Amino acid sequence: MASPSWPAGGLDPVIETLQEEYLPDMAHYDIAGLLTDQRLGRCAIVSSFGAESVVLLHYVSRMVPDIPVVFIDTEKHFPETIEYRDDVSERFGLNLVIVKPDPDELRSEDPYGSLFNVDSTMCCTIRKVFPLQDALSNYDSWISGRKRFQSSTRAAIPLIERDGEKIKLNPLALWDKIAIDAYFEAHDLPRHPLEAKGYLSIGCKPCTRAVKPGEDARAGRWAGTPDKTECGIHLGPDGHFARNRRKE
Repeated sequence: MASPSWPAGGLDPVIETLQEEYLPDMAHYDIAGLLTDQRLGRCAIVSSFGAESVVLLHYVSRMVPDIPVVFIDTEKHFPETIEYRDDVSERFGLNLVIVKPDPDELRSEDPYGSLFNVDSTMCCTIRKVFPLQDALSNYDSWISGRKRFQSSTRAAIPLIERDGEKIKLNPLALWDKIAIDAYFEAHDLPRHPLEAKGYLSIGCKPCTRAVKPGEDARAGRWAGTPDKTECGIHLGPDGHFARNRRKE
């Protein structure tokens, strides 16, 4: 029987079985067993190569060598992020898969490359959400690096959940900042060059600023737009997972 620490009801049989086997409660869990379970099917990591991304990449790739690492090149990243991506990928021999927005869609919706000034949500949709949806069509499950401590909107994310027809894993969900920093030090992992400048959560250059003292790690994302806290690859506007490509 599943632990009462998990939300009751609404779990599909596969998720419920995986939780019972690998995540009996919020204090005891077998991530290595979960990540290598055949029921995940074709699985990939989705990484932004942001401030803490290397921890997830190192942690998972040690258990699942050659796992595909999907990077969405929005064509709006900081140059430092691209350099960091290449350095980390080469250093750890990652199986990097780079996906980009559809060029026809960009010509149609963002011909001048300035849509982020007018409608940041639509910009995220065509540059991140749609490309990820297309990329994930090749996989049955995927892994994200979201953590509860990052912001109030992520304070209750589970270790395993359903993302439409796919299984989604958040192996670091319960890790705190101390654990992240300790992992960096223990494995001598390279830091993102912008982190030293106050960028604690790093997305696209036009919509990311350094974090001020006392702010949470994601306060620099879409600053000045209080209703926008996610790009859309994780949560839909109603709080449910939704990545439905526009009808042609």
